[in-house]
Amino acid sequence: MKIVINGGTGLIGSRTAEHLRRAGHDVIAASPRGGVNSVTGEGLAQTVEGADVLVDLSNSPSFDDAAVLEFFQSSTSNLLRAAKTQGVKHYVALSVVGTECLQGSGYFRAKLVQEALIKTSRLPYTIVQATQFLEFLGAIADSGQAGGSITVPDTLIQPIAADDVADIMAEVAVGPARNGTIEIAGPDRFRMGELLQRYLSATGDSRTVEASSSVPYFGAIVQETTLVSDNSPLLGKIGFDRWFASRAKPA
Repeated sequence: MKIVINGGTGLIGSRTAEHLRRAGHDVIAASPRGGVNSVTGEGLAQTVEGADVLVDLSNSPSFDDAAVLEFFQSSTSNLLRAAKTQGVKHYVALSVVGTECLQGSGYFRAKLVQEALIKTSRLPYTIVQATQFLEFLGAIADSGQAGGSITVPDTLIQPIAADDVADIMAEVAVGPARNGTIEIAGPDRFRMGELLQRYLSATGDSRTVEASSSVPYFGAIVQETTLVSDNSPLLGKIGFDRWFASRAKPA
């Protein structure tokens, strides 16, 4: 099976490509560095030609509201056009659990636009909504930085490891199109403040974490369960302790 991964050299893309290649598939890891730019359309037609599946794992290089909206509108439109022209049988995209409830954030408004473009494209598709990645815990903490302390939303979080995301994305890519959305999540739930404090302490970071119900999550106010999945998600196998221990091991 020929599978094109847009964003195939990134955190999730590189791991997904590795999974699929080990399974014997012909995988093209497309990225601007390799001459394939989904925003401008450069190199797309030639790359997608003959592909059975197109997997979109790309992300905007800028999180400015206007820039991220332009990225997902242009990139997704170009990818869908190329997929239709080349007869792709399955279009797969990665999104975020809770996107529809996080519309106070420009980033999540843009992700919802991306999802809508896919759903109305008339292509066979599967959208995979994932909870936040364990690899982003540091960035989540930094987003709440104020002086020597960190304030984050008082909410639940169910983070998933990038390796689990890649494993599931590879399975979805070679499976039948769902023509709908599935959710994936980590195996354990935590209170966000408690998990971030645990993570910072384990990394030797002396900052303290506080939780507040009035603090937004990347610009959007969240409810207790906005960032976790109650929709029968596929669960990853890697919990926080195993993930953190693996970071300390030599590559």
